[in-house]
Amino acid sequence: MPPQSKHDTPSEQSLGYQLKSFFRLWPYLWPKDKLGFKVRTFLALILTIAGQFILVGAPFFLGRSVDAVKNSEGVTSVFSQAGLMITALILGYGGLRFVSILISEMREYLFTPVGQFAQRSVATATFAHLHKLSLRYHLEKRTGGLSRVIERGIRSIDFLFRFLLFNIGPTLLQLAIAGVAFWVAYSWEFAAIAVSTVILYIWFTVTTTEWRLKFRRTMNAKDTDANAKAIDSLLNYETVKYFSAEGFETGRYDHAMEGYQQAAIKSRSSLATVNIGQSFLMNFGLIAMMLLAAQFILTGRMTIGAMTTITLVMMQVYRPLNILGFAYREIKQALTDMEKMFALLDLQPEVKDKPDAIAIAPAGGAISFEDVDFHYEADRSILKNVSFDVKPGDTIAVVGPTGAGKSTLSRILFRFYDIAGGKVTVDGQDIQDVTQESLRKIIGIVPQDTVLFNDTIGYNIAYANPDASEAEIAAVASAAQIHDFIMSLPEGYETKVGERGLKLSGGEKQRVAIARALLKDPAILILDEATSALDSVTEHSIQDALDAAARNRTTLVIAHRLSTIVGADKIIALRDGQVAEIGTHSELLAKEGLYAELWSQQELEVP
Repeated sequence: MPPQSKHDTPSEQSLGYQLKSFFRLWPYLWPKDKLGFKVRTFLALILTIAGQFILVGAPFFLGRSVDAVKNSEGVTSVFSQAGLMITALILGYGGLRFVSILISEMREYLFTPVGQFAQRSVATATFAHLHKLSLRYHLEKRTGGLSRVIERGIRSIDFLFRFLLFNIGPTLLQLAIAGVAFWVAYSWEFAAIAVSTVILYIWFTVTTTEWRLKFRRTMNAKDTDANAKAIDSLLNYETVKYFSAEGFETGRYDHAMEGYQQAAIKSRSSLATVNIGQSFLMNFGLIAMMLLAAQFILTGRMTIGAMTTITLVMMQVYRPLNILGFAYREIKQALTDMEKMFALLDLQPEVKDKPDAIAIAPAGGAISFEDVDFHYEADRSILKNVSFDVKPGDTIAVVGPTGAGKSTLSRILFRFYDIAGGKVTVDGQDIQDVTQESLRKIIGIVPQDTVLFNDTIGYNIAYANPDASEAEIAAVASAAQIHDFIMSLPEGYETKVGERGLKLSGGEKQRVAIARALLKDPAILILDEATSALDSVTEHSIQDALDAAARNRTTLVIAHRLSTIVGADKIIALRDGQVAEIGTHSELLAKEGLYAELWSQQELEVP
């Protein structure tokens, strides 16, 4: 399968394709290394089949009891031989009904752990796979949308288990058993009427449900439209008041609700039509069988008890079919949701390890870019023949106008993307020959926009090394000059930072990011415009922490404010994806080229 792209969006497929997705669940229901789950699944299927035989067989006991009562009109006590026989038949009917319920609950007891394991396994596999997909995919997709795909896909697993395996499937099996029983016990005509009625009922339900779907979709669309207008109006309450537009907004909302009203009427009316048709077919089939049974009774070929048996059996078969329209609609949606989830699992990452990739050797931190070409889109080149070397322990800064390709260097070094040409090495090892995991373990980063998890400060710092001790976390926090601030908080390191770290200021978040990077103890540190989003006062207050973080390790500084990289061992100036010049601060100023131009511009901006 080719690498995923912006066009790789799961789409609705044919029913056959969606059923293939359903059968892909089998390895989760029959896991190779879990014998207990295999036994549970096997026993649940056996119980399901046995339960249908019992459900069909129970009414035969009641029918026999009716005949026994009729044939024992002179008997006045249930303790007589005939009375005991009648009692036994009635108890047999009730007992079998009770056993069928016990079997159903036993099936739930046996299969629930398997079903929950399947849901968990599929969810975990999908979640893990999403993390394997490349950065490009996640930049082009809405995270909320991916979450909904997983959520709906997992929910569909449980629904399909309940309805296909334990409702619709057993009902069809029960019909087949009933048909054979009627044929053997009475006559083939009863089996023909039973089977043809149910088949006609299913065809009618599926056809009319498809017809109803357009009304349902319209109703949902109108409901969404009305809800959107209401929320939009209430969110802009002040603007509505400014322009005295209350009447206008009410009119818009009422118009949207009118559309919903009309669609809802059509949907409900169509449902009534479906219900009438289903009821007609059910009763037509039942009446046909009763008339045939009456004819057989009159000619002495059947007893009254047999008529009772036929009626009870068909009522049992019909009962689950009452929800067939709902089940069909939901099953179809569930198959679509499952197909979309498995389509995610079928996507291949753009950046993959080679089959013979090895873990990177312990790194000193030397970096080399050799004639590197790179583009995000084929017709838009970002880097062109970029070459430079960084010695272990050196600090190199990259500067240039917006769009020059500065941040792209860090993404290539992390191997979020593969280059189109050239070579990138770390300590002489081509980064495409080593595993991504081992490469990323030796690289740390303090990004421009630090995003924190909605958890504690301690959790966010320890994210670089979950096994770190409290002393180690406190040590890197001190180095990042945030320990004292944390200890001044009522809950210290247990303080929640809020979603995306919104409870912390920009400077505080950057210090947490520095501490996190220090805890990782990387051989290579990337400072990706780590202070560009901060004001000058805050920037100066954390510059010492950044300098401390860069000490004794190879550091790549992607700089916005040039004053922060004056002491860099080497400065690379990029323009239009190419290296315009390389040198120290003083050397580049003397050249009076791109760097000198950028320096002059920033000096003019200083108040």
